[in-house]
Amino acid sequence: MDDRWKQDNWRRGRDNPPSVGGSSSSGNSRTATRRGPGQGPPEPSPTDYAPWSPQSTPPFDRGGSARQPSYRGGMIGASGGRGGDPAWRGDGGGGGGRDGWRQPMSPTTPSDSSRTFGPNRQLDSPARNELIYAENRPASIDPRLSDTTQNALVDSLQSLQLSTTFPHRPGWGTAGEPCRYRVNHFPIHFPNTQLFEYRVKIEPKPTITRIRKRIFNILETSPEFAPFKGHIVHDNASRMIASRRLPIPDQGISIIIRYFDADEPGPTVRSIAYTLTIAYSCQLDTEGLNSYLSGEPNFREFDVTPVISALNIILSSHPSRTGILVGRNRFFFPDPSAPFRLTCGLEALKGYTSSVRPTFRQMMINVNICTTAFYRAENLALSMVEFLEGGGGRLNGFVTGLRVQTIHLGHVNKKTVKRVGDLSARQQTFICEEYGNASITVEQYFLRKYELELRYGSDLPVVDVGSNRDKPIWLPAEVCQIIPHQPFRGKIPDKATTEMISYACHYPAYNASKIVNEGLKHLGLQTAEPLREFGITVGSEMTVVQGRVLPPPQIAYGRGSARIDDKASWNLREVMFIEPKNVKNWMVLCFRDGGQRDFVAPHDPNLVNTLNELTRICNRSGMNVTSDPFVATVRLPPKEPRDPSRKDSIATIHSAYNNILSRPNGPKKPDFILIMLSNGDKNLFDGVKSLFDLKLDVHTICVHSSKIRRDKGQQQFVANIVMKINMKLGGVNHTVDADSLQWLTEEPTMMIGSDVTHPTPESLKGTPSIAAVVGSIDAKFAHYPASMRLQESRKEMITDLAEMVQERLEDYKAKTRRLPKRIVFFRDGVSEGQYRTVVEDELPKIQQACVRMTPGATYRPKITLIIAGKRHHTRFYPVDGPPIGCDRHGNPRPGTVVDRGVTAIYDHDFYLQAHGGLQGTTRPTHYYVVHDDNHFTADTLQRLINCTSYMFGRATRAVSVIPPAYYADLACDRGRCYIHDLLFASENGTGAALETEEQVMAEARRLWGDGVGPTVRKSMFYL
Repeated sequence: MDDRWKQDNWRRGRDNPPSVGGSSSSGNSRTATRRGPGQGPPEPSPTDYAPWSPQSTPPFDRGGSARQPSYRGGMIGASGGRGGDPAWRGDGGGGGGRDGWRQPMSPTTPSDSSRTFGPNRQLDSPARNELIYAENRPASIDPRLSDTTQNALVDSLQSLQLSTTFPHRPGWGTAGEPCRYRVNHFPIHFPNTQLFEYRVKIEPKPTITRIRKRIFNILETSPEFAPFKGHIVHDNASRMIASRRLPIPDQGISIIIRYFDADEPGPTVRSIAYTLTIAYSCQLDTEGLNSYLSGEPNFREFDVTPVISALNIILSSHPSRTGILVGRNRFFFPDPSAPFRLTCGLEALKGYTSSVRPTFRQMMINVNICTTAFYRAENLALSMVEFLEGGGGRLNGFVTGLRVQTIHLGHVNKKTVKRVGDLSARQQTFICEEYGNASITVEQYFLRKYELELRYGSDLPVVDVGSNRDKPIWLPAEVCQIIPHQPFRGKIPDKATTEMISYACHYPAYNASKIVNEGLKHLGLQTAEPLREFGITVGSEMTVVQGRVLPPPQIAYGRGSARIDDKASWNLREVMFIEPKNVKNWMVLCFRDGGQRDFVAPHDPNLVNTLNELTRICNRSGMNVTSDPFVATVRLPPKEPRDPSRKDSIATIHSAYNNILSRPNGPKKPDFILIMLSNGDKNLFDGVKSLFDLKLDVHTICVHSSKIRRDKGQQQFVANIVMKINMKLGGVNHTVDADSLQWLTEEPTMMIGSDVTHPTPESLKGTPSIAAVVGSIDAKFAHYPASMRLQESRKEMITDLAEMVQERLEDYKAKTRRLPKRIVFFRDGVSEGQYRTVVEDELPKIQQACVRMTPGATYRPKITLIIAGKRHHTRFYPVDGPPIGCDRHGNPRPGTVVDRGVTAIYDHDFYLQAHGGLQGTTRPTHYYVVHDDNHFTADTLQRLINCTSYMFGRATRAVSVIPPAYYADLACDRGRCYIHDLLFASENGTGAALETEEQVMAEARRLWGDGVGPTVRKSMFYL
């Protein structure tokens, strides 16, 4: 279905919501309106672009340059789409993203439905909170960490010759200023607990999670299951955990249940019968787990996964019954007065996530706040209208899979929306057997059968709720009511994402209080029956651990110095880049795309002022601007429903660019282009990056024209652009002092980062994943060119890693004329369950790449492989107040490192928060060493990562994850631009002709082509 329905028609029904029965004169007066198909991209008019003549504007202030020629002829951007501010990744703030460029928004206090967004919205007060600061809540270091037992364990590991998967912990870090932190980990006690595992097989096998969960609910009410109830919990899938050995024979027992929904009185003769076979599996080794927790060396390789997963099942038994389970471990407890209304037919709910974690001499449960978007329980037609009006894209991605209840039959009738039709109820016809096999429209049928006059008969498409695509059952959306408590699993529209960030963002005191005072109760971790039956208790106080605050490095520039503030940031005043590149040949393109703030002429005063400022900062930073840019405005064709990917606009841009270069005495191919976007259209941004990266081989920097027209923050905004330009041209903006880089520079060393990004639920089935590997090529560790590949859909391990690492080594050798003796490799985006797979699958490929670099396979550098993880829920709450223990918002200070108490028992890992938080609760990065030929000490590695976090090229602040891993993430995001149509197929209507996964992969390879152009690929084009 393509969304051709005009918003004028949607809005007409907003004030007159659909109802069942009766009539509406306003509904009769409306007719369906459709946008015409258009005639393809118009030829650009000569008046749409022209060089800026000396007479059109006064000369630019060159900022001290000896030469001041006139400006010839725009859009500037520190960030355009994915190339700028990173997407929100948090569940409650997160410090403004990795690079910290996101401006503080206006997050809220606890939600209620009456709150709205606006300049008066404030974060919860950072005032003292009893959980963190109160004197009557003493914060003593956990006793298990106060004695010397853990030190003795580390010492013993040094002397033992054990064959292990991961390197053991080399010791504890000692550098930095000591500081105490409460952590959102709570102790679990199970002194005499015995756990027995049973396996469950269901026939016929249900494929829908909702149905499978309901089957287990019915099982619990069956008489055959009554003897076991109270002694057993389950995962709603295939495992049961019992507190005692049940009276079940070895061959198992079979229980037959007949399915019916929760709101139905009971099964009928048509109900499906399911047979559940329950059989004993094993007794879980809780004694082995205790030995592992105690740090006994012989138990280092003990597999704790079965026992930990069983404990997770037990601890999640209560909230899975009383709340809404989303994913594996996120629980939401709706309060009718509390949902936060989002645009686009959605609402946001706060909930809690929990997971069991093994730590030294103590099992813990990690509890954190999370936020998720849900569908509002309202009429489907209203929800569709709001989604379309809110810029949500295509309805198919929004509605498909949604559970609804029809409201025109007089009884409960639940259905699942399978797809959205192409036609309205007034246009969609079907053969009606009830009326003599006549062809009748859906609108006519509902009027004749139910005497319902549809309000949206011509304004909205019909929806198919049939079980067979060949035999659709078309319903008007307005006779469908959305069933409550359904999470939205698609891509949240940009506006709603901004609202979500604001709603989810709270300072640490608020989050900590919510977790302790409400979260533990909702999750049933204090009084729930399943815990008592299993002899399990959970502490009510967060554990307290010792951490340290590492000092920042000194920032080095070519001239001048920068002072780092308490937020781990600085500015570019009175400094010059270390390696500034001259600006010789550049171009500015201003897109006219219907925006009120579009630049319609090259001499717009705001544009002139911005380019004056850009030129001044370039010259001041050492980048000599030796030529004037060519400025052009390009009028884009109107947005058409038949062209959601904006292919016509991309063709227009391509044609305009070629025409500019072919003009008599026109400009040469530019080194880079500043592109002025009219709005935040992701389709256009991705198309621009694909066009210029893959086909035209030209650097681009994009930004919204509205950012140039705003009054505040222009100097910093333009400085961000200048930093990005210099990096893309091959320059070096800044580094850190030599002492901070001592380990990296004492021998030839290379830093590498890798990441993989996967398709989304909106993507076509078979859409490939994208892998990226970046590697340093200079002694300053400033430049990281990238290798990128398409690979099998949703595969996390990198298929072509050997070839990609080899390409990075070849670039390093070409630049330095030697190969590195040491490689420090940071892997991003890997879950804990895949750490072992990384060692078994990816490490050999890295080693293989090295072997290929020399004749006779003699090149074998020392390799350290580290996982950098951000997708965790551990948060630290400083015990001591500002400025010693925390910043003014209650977050840990930049440089906070914790390697005791909530880390691995045997392995080398730690949490490090190098950056300063801008808003909300900051999230540290979890670094886990899985291979270490370089034999790092704890202090050396922690200091190295903390210092290099200040070396992110396009920022004047420390970032939250080490730059190689961050760059790899950005490169993956850029790769997503190139296969945009496949990734967002449900939004853009792609894929009608792609029937198999092989065809989808072939289309992806066609879109990808030969990859990034030969000129662009040598640089950090993905910034």
